[in-house]
Amino acid sequence: MRRGLKKNPAPTMKVLGITGGIGMGKSAVSTLLEKRNVSVVDTDHLARKVVEPGQPALEEVQALFGTGVIGADGRLQRQELARRVFGSAVSRKQLEAILHPRIRALWLKQIEEWREAGEGAGAIVIPLLFETKAQKHFDAVVCIASSAETQKKRLLERKMTEEQINQRIKAQLPIAKKMELADYVIWNEGTLEETGLQLNEVLMSVGVLE
Repeated sequence: MRRGLKKNPAPTMKVLGITGGIGMGKSAVSTLLEKRNVSVVDTDHLARKVVEPGQPALEEVQALFGTGVIGADGRLQRQELARRVFGSAVSRKQLEAILHPRIRALWLKQIEEWREAGEGAGAIVIPLLFETKAQKHFDAVVCIASSAETQKKRLLERKMTEEQINQRIKAQLPIAKKMELADYVIWNEGTLEETGLQLNEVLMSVGVLE
């Protein structure tokens, strides 16, 4: 589904922003992109990198939330931190203020490295792409979406509780709004092959596939 493709500022390389609701298939689409020779960086992985032991962000998180979020091995206890921040909008915003600028700096650096290496295309997966106003950095934004029923089923299969699911969904823009803002939407309800066919259409439209 096409929704007003932005003009590409760098004809030699296309950079896609991938977003969507939790449990709607961003990881699956990332795998499909890599199989089509599109380099992918997932900001969830970068979020882990910036809070590794010794990183300034980890020290700031500890100062804000206390030693209870740090394990005996010096690593961040992600489940405990999530329990605290998803129960408080204020705490979540404080955490985002620590992490998001650092995460953005890393993926912007990666895009420049791709350009210097002569890559034809790259994609950055950002769950909160619109919430962090990152869309200006991409030639096109692709939203991965599914029904609420399918989303809940997938998250329950991840052993998330109803409360955890509701908290995480509420922490993001409604999926309908993300779909409205995106340049393209991939509806991820069917088979992986069907999702791949939709992805092919998007990549052909932006000039990544012929």
